[in-house]
Amino acid sequence: MTACGGDTTGPSPIGGGTSGAPSGTISFQVFGEPAEAAPFQAVTSAYGAAHPNVSVKINHIPDQNDYMTRLSAAFTAGNPPDVFLLSYNRYGQFASRGVLEPLGTWLDKSQTLKATDFYTQALEVYTYNGTLQCMPLNISSLTVYYNKDLFQKYNVPLPQPGWKWQDFLKTAQALTKDLDANGTIDLYGVGLDPQLNRLAPFIWAHGQDLVDDPLHPTKLTLDEPLVREVIARFVDLSMTYRVTPTEAENQAEELETRWLNGKLGMFLGARADTAMFRTVKRFTWDVAPIPADETQATILQSEAYCVPSASKNKAAAWDFIQYAAGTEGQTIVAKMGRAVPTLKSVANSPVFLDPTQLPANNQMYLDAIPTIRHLPITPNWPAVESSTDQELERAFYGNVPIDIAIQAAVQKAAVDFARDPK
Repeated sequence: MTACGGDTTGPSPIGGGTSGAPSGTISFQVFGEPAEAAPFQAVTSAYGAAHPNVSVKINHIPDQNDYMTRLSAAFTAGNPPDVFLLSYNRYGQFASRGVLEPLGTWLDKSQTLKATDFYTQALEVYTYNGTLQCMPLNISSLTVYYNKDLFQKYNVPLPQPGWKWQDFLKTAQALTKDLDANGTIDLYGVGLDPQLNRLAPFIWAHGQDLVDDPLHPTKLTLDEPLVREVIARFVDLSMTYRVTPTEAENQAEELETRWLNGKLGMFLGARADTAMFRTVKRFTWDVAPIPADETQATILQSEAYCVPSASKNKAAAWDFIQYAAGTEGQTIVAKMGRAVPTLKSVANSPVFLDPTQLPANNQMYLDAIPTIRHLPITPNWPAVESSTDQELERAFYGNVPIDIAIQAAVQKAAVDFARDPK
């Protein structure tokens, strides 16, 4: 794979080969809870100190759905931010319309970065039609966070590499407790969102797939018997075993808050959650891989720095990204817990693998990289994922039978796949 698909008529190299450094003001749009956004504030400050000719103005939008709505509106209005974060499963709709500045050309001409510095999986997922569109900052996998204090208190064995679904279920059952004998479960074994990006790795680990063709999907395969088998196990966590909070309980107290309050034995999340979880003082926690099945599989959780083709200061935008996605920027973000570095040198450095910073088992993220898979990257995928999440949630909380939810998800996806995204 080449970084940019072979285009040799791109910009002059920035940061060492141009006459005059980039200058001016650029906007940078980010999403996430305050603790998740703080590393980007730190990167921006550090960049500003080293590059005083460029001023970076951050626009922080906490909720990602609101973020995407406002980002789309900005593109429609013709004034998108010069640099913005974008999750890989949402960027196909932008790349397909040709509204992104391909950053592979800039990377090819960089004198400080090269494609081989990065994990291949991180670059491939942001490569569209052979061209690298955005610079990835995170190569996280889905993670089982676990409360070590609760495991020790109730004599539950800690998660081990290679553990299976039955081990996971048994652990969740052992950690689900009615502590005050009032009939209400006060401690749940696991917190997980009933969403496709949580279910997918269990389907892959079972040797199955979500769609008929991962590269050019036209239908969901959730109604196939072996896939349905996995969905049923997933739903049983809520409906049969009651090891995860109910719908009403989730509405009263979000899973992240419940975890921070020590009311969950395990929580399925991404590396981005670490920045917030490090604020916990009441208990000790660590991370484990997703349970295996027929094979070991996990799902990519990744964001990247993107530049719109409409940016009026692409040189400054790239100069900032070159810093943010380079050694200096990734070191800051890694130190603050926000991401699993996509630069191999930073990922394998003491900055990321520091055992004195929770989680202690940071090596787990690097060990998981060969087992990472990703959701389809097509313009229609965000719509497919959204409608499927709605049906999974209905089944997970017992609002409809599982087969009704699966049928509805498959039918809605067929419509979404067939729709012209433009």
